[in-house]
Amino acid sequence: MPETAPRDLPRIAGILLDLSGVVFLGDAAIGDAVASLADLRAKGLPLRFVTNTTSKPRRVLLDRLHCLGIPAEGGDVFTPALAARALVAERGLSPHFLVHPDLAEDLDMRSTGPVDAVIVGDAARGFSYEALNAAFRLIDGGAAFIALARNRTFEDADGRLSLDAGPFVAALECAARREAELVGKPAEAFYAAAVADLGTAPTETVMVGDDVEADVAGALATGMAGILVRTGKYRVGDETRIDPGPTATVADLRRAVDWILERA
Repeated sequence: MPETAPRDLPRIAGILLDLSGVVFLGDAAIGDAVASLADLRAKGLPLRFVTNTTSKPRRVLLDRLHCLGIPAEGGDVFTPALAARALVAERGLSPHFLVHPDLAEDLDMRSTGPVDAVIVGDAARGFSYEALNAAFRLIDGGAAFIALARNRTFEDADGRLSLDAGPFVAALECAARREAELVGKPAEAFYAAAVADLGTAPTETVMVGDDVEADVAGALATGMAGILVRTGKYRVGDETRIDPGPTATVADLRRAVDWILERA
């Protein structure tokens, strides 16, 4: 499949990268992602990993990167759970969680009073009627409604798409007639925090992802370049589903890195 022609852009000084579907799938690197990231590091370009994964804590993501031979520290990985924890602390909220149990260590917060917020992530098998209805009743009663992410799907270990948190967030929005406050991609505050940590201007920053909505459209809306890779959850025609379209659409992370290094 031919690659889309990239637009003319200023030099690239910083990179944001999605993880699952771009760097790795399950426990395996995608293509030569490890060598591609090493090439970016060798150039001295600052990069951060920004993920909407809400079924695994940051510790597990870091362990996976380390096992693949990819150097990364805690501050290099931005997750919605950590953004939510900061938001809860800032507002003094007492949250009820509808999330995957493995995420508990990143959401280690004690309630300070009656529940006044509901935080929804990818709860997987935890999305039972009883759990969804309990969350709905709290939201309907006035609790703040916070979504870690609203991705529609993710690529599962078997290579097929599975439901992500988005459809369940949408169901609660429909029932409660309220829109959730999003803290993960493509929320502007989430991207702004990552770009600020890079120390680059948005116009000199590029986001590389496999999700045309959360990764690419979100990046473009904040003034960054957005590269769509045809790995992970990408499906034929995804690049036509947003307007404006991706800055570039390429085969994989290797081709994305080549594109970046030509403009670094």
